[in-house]
Amino acid sequence: MSARLLKKVLKDQEHKKQHEIEEEEDQQLNGDEWESPDFGARSSKNPFDLLNEGDDGDEDNADQVHVRDVDNETLTRKQERRSLKITSNSVSQSNYKSKKKKKNKSKEGSSSSDKHETPLDVTLDTLSLDVSSSGHQSGPDKPTSENTKVHGDLVKQSRPSILQVDPKYLNVENELRRIFGSKVVRSFEKSNQSSSSRQVRGGRRGSHHIRKTVLISPSDHWPRWDGSLSMEFLKTKDGYHYFRYAHSSPYEQAQRAFEAAQAIHDLNGVASVLLYHPYHLDSLITMADYFKFVGEHQMSADAIAKCLYALECAWHPMFTPLQGNCQLNFSHDTNKPLFKALFSHMKNMDRRGCHRSALEVCKLLLALDSDDPTGAMFCLDYFALRAGEYAWLERFSEDYRSDSSLWLFPNFSYSLAVCRFYLEQEESSHNNCLDSTKASSADLMSQALLLHPSVLKKLVAKVPLKDQAWTTILKNPFFRSDQIGIPSLDHLINIYVERNYLIWRLPDLQKLLRNGALHVTETLEHNKSDAKDWACVRKEAFSSDKNEYVHLLVQDFSDTVQTLPPDNLQNFMFDMREGAHIGGQVANGPAGGHAVTPRDVANRNPLAVLFESLLPWVNYGAAGDGLVDENEQGQDNED
Repeated sequence: MSARLLKKVLKDQEHKKQHEIEEEEDQQLNGDEWESPDFGARSSKNPFDLLNEGDDGDEDNADQVHVRDVDNETLTRKQERRSLKITSNSVSQSNYKSKKKKKNKSKEGSSSSDKHETPLDVTLDTLSLDVSSSGHQSGPDKPTSENTKVHGDLVKQSRPSILQVDPKYLNVENELRRIFGSKVVRSFEKSNQSSSSRQVRGGRRGSHHIRKTVLISPSDHWPRWDGSLSMEFLKTKDGYHYFRYAHSSPYEQAQRAFEAAQAIHDLNGVASVLLYHPYHLDSLITMADYFKFVGEHQMSADAIAKCLYALECAWHPMFTPLQGNCQLNFSHDTNKPLFKALFSHMKNMDRRGCHRSALEVCKLLLALDSDDPTGAMFCLDYFALRAGEYAWLERFSEDYRSDSSLWLFPNFSYSLAVCRFYLEQEESSHNNCLDSTKASSADLMSQALLLHPSVLKKLVAKVPLKDQAWTTILKNPFFRSDQIGIPSLDHLINIYVERNYLIWRLPDLQKLLRNGALHVTETLEHNKSDAKDWACVRKEAFSSDKNEYVHLLVQDFSDTVQTLPPDNLQNFMFDMREGAHIGGQVANGPAGGHAVTPRDVANRNPLAVLFESLLPWVNYGAAGDGLVDENEQGQDNED
């Protein structure tokens, strides 16, 4: 049967059913059903009356003469019970009537309650009210209040997480359409499709199904997912489901080949791994870093997108990270590529101006591991401000931690003041009364400057702020220093200034900052003890003598793209977090401090050496090494 014919048949049945319901309603209004004794005898049957059938049977056996009188008396008693209990026993009547209807195959004995479909929630509510009223007749209001309290608790527990991710904002194309318009994005997509079709025209024509994913939009020319990754469920604790990625045996072989190529800094070896295993995660991340260093940002973004595609294809059926109830511990080595890929993907979105999408990825990073191994907490406020999510940022600062300690971090201390400033503007534009329960933006800015005064001097130099008023403000001893003396706090301040300095180029925010600084200087002139009080707060909040955030690099939060000269590209494959960065270049070599051994060209094919020498990461030693050796040998022979 076709879908169209099935739809027509169902529609006819619905009209027929509606017609029968209308006829029965007319009969009820005319009183025909209640006047017929046969209908009353059939429809008034109550399951609870079965308890009395035995007694009626004994009376019939004892006195055969008065059978008709007994039947009439029983019928009258049943009708009276039905009129008293018709509301509380409507469900039981409908069940009994439906069974009797199936047995007799007659439409005359069905009542109107069978025709009307009662929702399950309404039926359950009716039953619960009947039970409560019958069981607690003396105090019917008490169970109602208790049920309301329990319902409120359930609603509070089922409230969505503040880190719940909206999947519609994960699509970069949707945000680009909102920014530039659909026509511009459509023309750009057509140009990319034409170029990609020309690239694959000479290859195999066999097509395969590309699985649709949430995190990214896969391209049609990508290789088929090989299933080399999987995810296993570990445990459930405190309402969170814990998972871990698992590798197959072919993936482990590819991992060993990658580690061997990484040990000798051979990018050709990494490329060969991707040739046979196109979704090897570490190789894709390495190639993405290489493309970023040489300026090929689109190829770098494509490599990260392939990595995320493979990771999402391996998700467990119970893994629902967008709901904020799943955890992937960064301590497991197999989970680390997901965090690295998401962080790089977030930066790529920021580079394209898609701050709303970057905010959703940042929320996902923070939800996957509460320890925040990638430092998503220190760029979440920036993306929220750039995306205009001011109300959400305030709600996040109140709900994420029960102790409300987020305002102690320098990024939230200043960003909450900016957030409140824009919310005040929105309220004033809509002629709404300002929320008196919350501090004003001026008070929050003064509080931020008192808590983290060294931020001001760094912002003046980074933005830069060239007004003469800033020179006067910085002469104050309270704002003169750009270091606090607490390693963790100084590091977080450097991250905040590097990440958020663009926001302070707006004239309105510069005015807010300047007014707050002037207010602080006036306050300290009248009461110098405030500076000591806020210094005690800093010491208590960041009490460690070591830098607890040393694993977070300042350049990872920067908008500037680092590039490496060709002479240093052979060293980029080692873990960048193990070495120091000076001027955007790698200062330290690989672990162990050993230099890369020059390749030997003796007894090799000259043509192969020629092509290999074109690669920037290949090192053959200094150009004059052989000449020096020959000159030294000549001098030795002369001697």
